[in-house]
Formats: sequence, structure tokens, C-alpha cells
Amino acid sequence: MNSNFKHFLQELDTIVKKDPATSGRLDAFLCSPGYHAILFYRLSHQLWQKNWRLSARLISQFARFLTGVEIHPGATIGKNFFIDHGFGTVIGETAVIGDNVMMYHGVTLGGTKSYAGTSGKRHPTIEDNVVIGSHAQILGPITVKKNAKIGANATVVKDVEQNTTVIGSKAHVAETAKTCAFTPYGINAKTPDPYDKQINHLKNEIENLKKALSDLSNKS
Repeated sequence: MNSNFKHFLQELDTIVKKDPATSGRLDAFLCSPGYHAILFYRLSHQLWQKNWRLSARLISQFARFLTGVEIHPGATIGKNFFIDHGFGTVIGETAVIGDNVMMYHGVTLGGTKSYAGTSGKRHPTIEDNVVIGSHAQILGPITVKKNAKIGANATVVKDVEQNTTVIGSKAHVAETAKTCAFTPYGINAKTPDPYDKQINHLKNEIENLKKALSDLSNKS
């Protein structure tokens, strides 16, 4: 069997396996917008690699119009990638996605540098077997390691270790207006978190109290 055709069938089988609303390969092929977006991406990515950049971008934009999924043709995506529902998903140019990754709708693999002329790695690396919940925002050149799970609506700006589940997204003051390192996708990953400072302060207080209690016990 031709390897490309075998890969084609494997991706359809992935959808059937992971989506209980899909009854079979034909259903997956005809009715899965996430799969349609991946098909267009495979074509646009080949053109991008051949340096036919405008043609690749045009196909990418056409796919976004049809499916509601925006995948930059410069992104690197492995085997059996499945986007459930798909609508509102954005995958940036330097994003890297491994094998057997499942992603729900509304996910952003975004960069934290957006000005013209920016080069280098700007988007996340998602390793094999990762599951990303709907509307999660994964920002910057970070790595989500193998078998990790990202909860719905989570905002992730730091590396996630393998076999780890992360959840939560709560906005709070990070910096004042004149100093805030803001980008269209949020604050820079290097921006200090005041909650971290408070937690570290509490840890220091606890250690001081432990030491004081130990000194009292020794004196008695």
C-alpha cells in the first residue's frame, strides 16, 4: 500500500477512534472540519518548503475561510493530529506539533513577539500524545512535553513536564501600564508574577517561624 495513502487512512482512523460523534472513515472525511484543515495544511506546507510562500499563504487563508481553522503553512505537524470541531483554532508559523496530538476548538499556539522582522522560534512545541482542551492559550517558545494534558481555557506560558496535567487561567495585575511587557497574545513570559512573589514571601516567613520555634525548643 502506498505510504501516503496509508497515512491518509491512519488519520481518518484517528478521528473515528477519538470522536464518538463520527461513525466511520467516510463520515470523518466528509464532515470533519479539523481534518479538512489538516489536508489543506499538508498541501500549503509542501509549497512553503519549496519557497512558494504566497501560494502557501493563499491556500492557508482559503482553508481558514472554509473551516475556521488557521494553520500557518510554516508550522511543523506530525502524524495523526486531530482537531475536534476546530473552529477558532490558531497555530503559528514556528509551532511544532508531534505525533498523536489531540486539540479541541479555540486553541491558540501563539507567539509573544509580533513586530515585523521578528525571527527565530516564537511559538510552542507540543510533543507526542498531548491533549489540549478547548480555548487553551499556549504562548511563546515553550515546550509541552509528552503525554501532558492542558485543561480547557488554561493559559500556559511556561514549559509543561511530561505526564502532567495543567489547568487554570486567572487574570491579575502583573505590572503597571508604563512597564508592562504586553503583546497581542498577553504579557511576556518573562514578566514577573506578583503571586509568585507573595508565595515566596510566605515560604520565607514559614521558614523563619520554624527556625524560631526550633530555637525556643532547644532553649527549653
